Order: sequence, then structure tokens, then C-alpha cells
Amino acid sequence: MSMMNVFAQLWKSLYSPKDIARFRFQGIGKTIGYLFLLTFFSVLPTLFYGVLSLTEGVRTASALLHQSLPSFTIENGELSSPAAQPIQLDQDGFVIIFDSTGSVIPDEVERFPNAVALLRHEAVLVVGHQAQHYSYAAFPDVRITDQDVRAFISDLQSLLPVLVPLLALIVYVLACAGKFISVCLLALFGLLFSGMLAKTLRYRHTWVMSAYAITLSTVFFTIMESLQTAVPYGALIHWLVSFIVLFLAVKEVPSTKRER
Repeated sequence: MSMMNVFAQLWKSLYSPKDIARFRFQGIGKTIGYLFLLTFFSVLPTLFYGVLSLTEGVRTASALLHQSLPSFTIENGELSSPAAQPIQLDQDGFVIIFDSTGSVIPDEVERFPNAVALLRHEAVLVVGHQAQHYSYAAFPDVRITDQDVRAFISDLQSLLPVLVPLLALIVYVLACAGKFISVCLLALFGLLFSGMLAKTLRYRHTWVMSAYAITLSTVFFTIMESLQTAVPYGALIHWLVSFIVLFLAVKEVPSTKRER
């Protein structure tokens, strides 16, 4: 499968349901290769901003932990320190919040695009508006001090050259799995459209067509991700656009002969 041919198919899939209909005779192997490539391009913005946020966050956290935060202890599911009020630090868009008083709630942390917060009863990590919560109560018999956290951050920095490629691979594999599941489900609706429009398509035909029908929405959301622009009801828009493109592609299939 030549790269020029793949990019020509990608371009035509953006605007031509008729060409998508013609692709139905293409081999499954070639279509799978196309999906792998499409998925690779679609995750590039996520990987870029994710890796950037992770590395910058670890670097910033290391600097601020050594310079700006008081000594503290996490024990029996609770953070304690001499600080009488919450501390909030902002370093180039990455926010660090320290609150042993219980004044700050997790929802306040989630408002930031990139942040790490040590709250009274849990830690919150936000990367690219995606929040993860870690309750101290999950480790009732563990005592953690500020020195332990500083050592962990230092170890994490040294492991980044290994962790970043590993995390990128995991993200790509999960994205590929999601794409293949989407195509398999969309192909079932392709059979439904085939019956509605009196076409004689088989599942393998609608599967190939579905792989190309998702191109338009995938490229759109890749561009939006590159611009870091949130799209309301993104999943609904993705499926709606894919359904419409597939329906139009099925409509372009001739009704006069049996597909083999």
C-alpha cells in the first residue's frame, strides 16, 4: 500500500461518498492499514500536549516542592502541615495547590487545565482537563512526608525517557481499539442502510466503507485537538457525521448487481 495512494484515499474520503462506495472492493488488510495510519495521525495532538504537560508538570512540581511548599505529612488518610491557609502556585499555566486546611474542594482543582493538588483527604492530578483522584484513605497504614514526595518526583524525572514512549504506545493501542470497535459497530448500521436503500452489500463491504466514513469526523476532531478547542457533544457529532457519510456512500452503490 503506497503512501501516496493512502493519502489520496484519505483526501477523497473527506468529501466524496462516491469514492468511499468504490473502496468497498478493497481488501481488508489494506483497510486495516489505513485505520492504523488514520489513528496514528488522530492521536498526535493528544500525545504532543500530553507529553508536554507531563514533562513540564514534573519539572515544575520538582522546582516548587523544593522552593515553595512547607513540610507536610500524610498519615491516617489526612494531610497535615504547619500551613494555616491554602497555597496556590502558578508556573507557566501549571497550577500547584496545597491545602491541609480542607478549604479547597476537588471541583475547584478540576477547573484548571493542568494542575496537581495535595488536598486534606486526597490528591488530584489534572492533565489536559482530565482529572484523576487519589484518596489518601487507600493507604491507611502508609506514612508519607514531603521528603518522600520530593524523592518520588526526582525518580519520576529520571524515568520520563522510558515512561513517555510507553504511555504513548498505550494511548495509541487504546485509540486503535476504539477505532476498530467504532468501525465494526458502524458497519452494522451500514447493513441497515443497505436494506433501507435496496442495496445488496455484505458486511465486509460496509466494514471497509465504514473505515473511510469515519475519516471526516476524525480529521475534524484532530484539528480541534491541535487547536486545543473543546467541541460540545463531541461523541454525538462524531457518530452523526459518520452515519451521514456512510449513508451517502451506501446510497452511491449501484442497485443493479449483486456485490460479491
